[in-house]
Amino acid sequence: MLLALDVGNTNTVLALYRLDAKPSEDSIVAHWRVSTHHTQTADEYGVLFVNLFNLHGLSTDQVHHIIISSVVPPVESTLLEVCESYFHVKPLFVEPGIKTGMPVLVDNPAELGADRLVNAIAAYEKYGGPAIVVDFGTATTFDVVSARGEYLGGVITPGLGISADALFSRAARLGRVDIKRPAKVIGTNTVAHIQSGLYYGYIGLVDGICERMIAEMATDPRCANATSSTPKIIATGGLAGLIAEDFRYIAIVDDMLTLDGLRLLFDRNMPEKSAVTRPTRPRKSKL
Repeated sequence: MLLALDVGNTNTVLALYRLDAKPSEDSIVAHWRVSTHHTQTADEYGVLFVNLFNLHGLSTDQVHHIIISSVVPPVESTLLEVCESYFHVKPLFVEPGIKTGMPVLVDNPAELGADRLVNAIAAYEKYGGPAIVVDFGTATTFDVVSARGEYLGGVITPGLGISADALFSRAARLGRVDIKRPAKVIGTNTVAHIQSGLYYGYIGLVDGICERMIAEMATDPRCANATSSTPKIIATGGLAGLIAEDFRYIAIVDDMLTLDGLRLLFDRNMPEKSAVTRPTRPRKSKL
C-alpha cells in the first residue's frame, strides 16, 4: 500500500491507499489529520503513526511506498527518519525534479509550495480545466489552472485562523470566540459581532478574489475550452467545510484533494523499488 502525507504549517494529513484497487473501487483504506509539531522527534512521530495504524487494525509492514509533500522544511529530515526506521521505506518527496505532468508558468517554479502544485494537479485530473483551487489552511491559497492543464499562478492571503489570532492578540478587550456561522449578520452582542466579522468578512475576501480571478481568466485565451471558459472552483483544506455553504462561487468541496493529488503524483513517478532492506533486529514500532 501507499502512504501519502501532506505536511502543513498547522496540520499534517495522511492517507493509506490500496495500489491494487480497481478504477471503480475506493482505494483509500484510512486517513487521519494530526497536528504538525516542528520540534517533535522521529520517535515521537513514529509512535503516533504506529498508534494510528493499530487503532485501525493496520500494520506499518503493509506500507511499501510513501510520498510526502511538505511546506515545513525542519520536519522533512525527521519524517525521512520516521519512514526509514518505522516503515523501512525510502519516501518520495514532492520537490524540484519530480515528474508532475503539469507545466508551471510562473516566474520561479521552485518557489511554488509543494501542496499548491499537488492541489492543481489533482483538480485538473478530477475536474478538468480551467479551474481555481482555494485551499483553506494556515494561509488561504488560490491556484489557477488553465484549460490545457497549465499552472498559471495564484494568490496567498492570511488564513481565517491567522486573521482571528491577529484580532484577539491586538484588541485587548476582545476575547477569543469560536469561529462559526452566526445566526445573522447584524449581531447584538460582542461575541456575535466578532463571529459575524470573521465569518462573513472572510467570505467577502474569498468571493472578491474569486470574482476578480474569473474576470481576468475570461480574457486569457489559455483559460478557454470548447464548452465553457467559466472555471470550476474547488475548495479544500481543514476549514473548507466550515464556511463553504455561503460562498458565491465555490461549487465543489473536496477534503481529499491534496492526498488524491499525491496518489496521482506517485503513479507518475512510480519507483521500481522504494522499500529498503528490512532489518533482522527487533523493530522500534513494536511497542
